[in-house]
Amino acid sequence: MGNIQILCVGKLKEKHFAAACAEYQKRLSAFCKLTVTELPEVRLPEHPSQAQIDAALAREGEAILAKLPKGGKVVALCVEGELLSSPQLARQMGAWAVEGTSQLSFLIGGSFGLAEGVKARAHLRLSMSPMTFPHHLARVMVLEQVYRAFQITAGTRYHK
Repeated sequence: MGNIQILCVGKLKEKHFAAACAEYQKRLSAFCKLTVTELPEVRLPEHPSQAQIDAALAREGEAILAKLPKGGKVVALCVEGELLSSPQLARQMGAWAVEGTSQLSFLIGGSFGLAEGVKARAHLRLSMSPMTFPHHLARVMVLEQVYRAFQITAGTRYHK
């Protein structure tokens, strides 16, 4: 897998999350060309209506879809997605690489998730857990799992 793209809605503000992301970005540079793109989160009132949430998701979804490269595989992170173990994710990434896929994009939505149209575009809907996590922590988790997948494929001792 030559190119990995992480598309995120929202800016990473917390220094501890930024430091963790930077560490995994550095580690991943040995395995792939990684790009992390932050897209603006649509501002909503404190107690938004479902219609306001749906409109925000649609606008964020348009921005995400506009940034997706043609021909690559897409993984949408969503709570209703498939639960994979780390070795299963590594095998899936490896299978895509064998198919000739050189571009893989992971999509992380904002506070309200991803638009249905974005999820429909995904080749895999992936759930990190049935628990709820801040979407900024999800970025760290995705980077770590991608790094772990490369380590599993390489047969190193990182994954125990």
